Amino acid sequence: MDYEIKQAGESRSFPGGDAFLGASKAGAPVLVLLGVPYAPQPDRTAVLVELGTECLGVHTGEAAGTEGGNVLGFARYRNGDDPPSPLVELVRQPGTHPGAIEAARAVFEAAGLQVSVCSDQPGRIVDRLVRPKYNDALRFLDEGLATAADMDLTCRLGLGYPDGPIERVERGGLANHYDVCAALSEVLQSPSFKPARRAVVARARKS
Repeated sequence: MDYEIKQAGESRSFPGGDAFLGASKAGAPVLVLLGVPYAPQPDRTAVLVELGTECLGVHTGEAAGTEGGNVLGFARYRNGDDPPSPLVELVRQPGTHPGAIEAARAVFEAAGLQVSVCSDQPGRIVDRLVRPKYNDALRFLDEGLATAADMDLTCRLGLGYPDGPIERVERGGLANHYDVCAALSEVLQSPSFKPARRAVVARARKS
């Protein structure tokens, strides 16, 4: 499936030099917006809007649970400043056209990426799952439950994870973790997303 890219500024999903950027074709049936404001494009098979932590509805508006059409949101998962992963979280709305979903999936899978489709919720799948776990690990470290090395070793050997929670959240950047958690905490109003103390300190030092 051919696609056209319109871009303004740096993309977190496809940073400069990514091969995906070089395959853009003007007038293609799928339009990918990277930092460009959304406007309805009814003649396109699909319009794909790159997201941060926000909902797609921030860009499209909502209509009592009937919103949708040919527009979808997406974000390629990254752990902070690590390189982008192969995972694309594809965001649909209640009325999203099935053909638009399939076109979006075809575009990303042709680029060698793996697609997970989710509803329009802040933080989507990965951040909703992992951010509370990172907060717990950081609080356990403050409480003296175990050293960072022992918690990471336990998760690698006991759970089979490729890395532990402390090394992963520190590699991605504690200030970045703060930003994501603060945004999700504001919308979801759940204490599990309240940034841990070490993330608050890291953000203050970076400000």
